[in-house]
Amino acid sequence: MSEENIDRLSIRERPDRVPIMEQTWGKLLFMHWRLPAEVLRAHVPAQLTLDTYEGEAWIAVVPFTIWGMRASFLPPLPGLSEMHELNVRTYVHYKGVPGVLFLSLDATSSLAVLGARTFFLLPYFNAEMSLRQDGREIVYHSRRTHANAPQASFDATWEFGDALGTSEPGSLEFFLTERYCFYTVSGESVYQCRIHHKPWQLRAAKVSSLMSTMIESHALPTPEGEPLLHYSEEQPVEVWTLEKV
Repeated sequence: MSEENIDRLSIRERPDRVPIMEQTWGKLLFMHWRLPAEVLRAHVPAQLTLDTYEGEAWIAVVPFTIWGMRASFLPPLPGLSEMHELNVRTYVHYKGVPGVLFLSLDATSSLAVLGARTFFLLPYFNAEMSLRQDGREIVYHSRRTHANAPQASFDATWEFGDALGTSEPGSLEFFLTERYCFYTVSGESVYQCRIHHKPWQLRAAKVSSLMSTMIESHALPTPEGEPLLHYSEEQPVEVWTLEKV
């Protein structure tokens, strides 16, 4: 299927049913690098197609924090509504519908890790993490602590800048950030989870220090060059149940 035939707009429509979960993502930094498509393809299940932009494949490391996390039918529960998260992701499509494929997700909530592994079939790992902010500067730390998991760590300092606004359909920024579902594969079956939010309000960002083994923990090569950066201060999100497609 050619890139032109992938439906990148209709998936943004909100599903006509009640979400299972609501949460807010914030202090979020998209860090994107190009990787050769043939290298990433080996990490994508055969049922899914690696999604590319003008023939180029991308991998991302995305640190952020979550608050207001709750089941849609419950108020936020003390001690269970906030956590830090860091994911490594690439982009795929299935039958023409674009989405995210998570290679790994690290989080500070052991309950969320267990729940996501059980009900969303996602490769979540326990980690010790921290986020400190001083004005526009954010310092983020993560070290994986999950038993019998590949070691992975992340330390970065960045400063966010001026507003960039929403991304135009067809742009690289739209391709990288405006994704409204993720896929997981179990056995021969493909599962999709829909999410919904308003278009990202992106800001410029500059990284002053970075030490990371997140990508390398997947036996992938260290990407060359500086990452493409986009920052978002706050994004309310709705999440639906995982469905076989």
